[in-house]
Amino acid sequence: MPASSLGSGRLCATWAPRVSTRAHCRAARSLKLEYDAVVVGGGHNGLVAAAYLQKSGVNTVVLERRHVIGGAAVTEEIVPGFKFSRASYLLSLLRPQIYKDLELKKHGLKVYLRDPYSFTPMLEEGVGGKPPRSLLLGGDVAGSQRQIAQFSQKDAKVFPEYEAFMNRLVSAIDPLLDTSPIDTAAVRRGSPIQRLRSIMSLRPLLQAGLKLGTQLPQYYEVFTAPIAKILNHWFESEPLKSTLATDAVIGAMLSPYAPGSGYVLLHHVMGELEGKKGCWGYVEGGMGGVSHAIASAAASYGAEIFTEKQVDRILVDNSRKAQGVHLQDGTEVKSKLVLSNASPYTTFMKLTPQEQLPEDFIKRISQFNFKSPATKINVAVDRLPNFLAVPNTTDNKPLPHHQCSIHLNCEDMQLLHKAFEDANQGRPSDRPMMELCIPSSLDPTLAPPGCHVISIFVQYTPYVLTEGKKWDEQMKNSFADTVFDWIEKYAPGFKASVIARDILTPPDLERIFGLSGGNIFHGSMSLDQLYFARPVPGYSNYRAPVNGLYLCGSGAHPGGGVMGASGRNAALVALEDFKHL
Repeated sequence: MPASSLGSGRLCATWAPRVSTRAHCRAARSLKLEYDAVVVGGGHNGLVAAAYLQKSGVNTVVLERRHVIGGAAVTEEIVPGFKFSRASYLLSLLRPQIYKDLELKKHGLKVYLRDPYSFTPMLEEGVGGKPPRSLLLGGDVAGSQRQIAQFSQKDAKVFPEYEAFMNRLVSAIDPLLDTSPIDTAAVRRGSPIQRLRSIMSLRPLLQAGLKLGTQLPQYYEVFTAPIAKILNHWFESEPLKSTLATDAVIGAMLSPYAPGSGYVLLHHVMGELEGKKGCWGYVEGGMGGVSHAIASAAASYGAEIFTEKQVDRILVDNSRKAQGVHLQDGTEVKSKLVLSNASPYTTFMKLTPQEQLPEDFIKRISQFNFKSPATKINVAVDRLPNFLAVPNTTDNKPLPHHQCSIHLNCEDMQLLHKAFEDANQGRPSDRPMMELCIPSSLDPTLAPPGCHVISIFVQYTPYVLTEGKKWDEQMKNSFADTVFDWIEKYAPGFKASVIARDILTPPDLERIFGLSGGNIFHGSMSLDQLYFARPVPGYSNYRAPVNGLYLCGSGAHPGGGVMGASGRNAALVALEDFKHL
């Protein structure tokens, strides 16, 4: 992927990406031709699945098509001396049970916690010689209230009540993330024991409803209503509402006025780090550090992990039973279990023989929504951005707002909606919504002294442009120029600080990381594609229509983010089946 520099307004050198040299697992000497289980794809969910399988005595191999493990949770040295979390860039959702079971700290996982966590500068003229206003939110509730009070005393007063309301919902649904949805096929056709076991799997769902009690109708509204409606009920100030709304639409081709956007917000606030609820952080060495720690745990149990081994077909016999995989180089690897970390579309429409899948299932998978709105731009800079709202100090050291998620073009929800409408009509947003993160503000291992790496997550950009046009280098650079022009308005001097940039549009995210449509969640997190219906109704418990084939990636329950739950849950289901083979 070309990376071009715009420093001082000139086009400079291009570098090929280089992989972080950090060892990720005990290298296997050679690929064997038979295992108990094959995991297709070395993304973090696939590695989690392999670790749980191998820990339970199931001889497991992971086959990754790229030259580096991690899928979208990867560190790459795109520019010499600069290490980027090239796709995913923040950690919070990784399940505490996985941390504990796999002893990830022992295997090298180190996280820098962020507090404060959100910074939204205003694009406005300062009053009376003062700088423009900004909104800084963090774990200090009183401090957040003082910030909010700049825009609304009423909102400042009610903010703790809103957070308590959302935290109660998070607490209620949290157990659902670690359990498999009900196996509806077993309820219809299984033995009495299988039926009973499946019905018992409804217990976490019923318990969640009981926890919410008399407020269940209000919480139902959070799941189904537009996030704009929910936030308008609580607050009056646009900067606060818009800042909160970004978490409801990030990674989703949704307007804040779209029904169901409330759940996406919930998905971004239900995390935990180091025992701190809702906390987000940067992984030391980049997001590849998560994948390397999980891989190290898997390898310590005896799992084998190979890169540059591309699976091009899942082997299925005439009795609709998975037999292993066929590699692009012609090698066949036999196994009793196959777990796919690929997206549902790739798994079932590209890798699985179509004649072995039910017609209705194929139709539903073909209609699975994986539209993506996101472009990721990775930037190497020679200094910190200097925001008009909070100017840098003379020593140019990182300030609290530099460690946050920095929200630009997020002063009001109409800006987000307009950006969505642009993309919905097939053109990149003229005034895109942006989330900037500067992980090197906390982690000095990522960039040379005085320099920094910046992740820019940009919305909205369509996969296919108007009139069927495709993204080419000219269009990509033109859009990146638009993004940089807007950043320049908030932080003059930004463009002159740029050493190099790496632009990943939805087609690039699909090509490089295997994200169908460029969707970071492997598929929309809309209500019609969650829980019982993820990826499709009747197949939400990780089992495919092919016996011995399981979906263990983000396209399965509970969905996307660097969570690991899909990998763990799928492995536990597969282990139960393996006992009866």
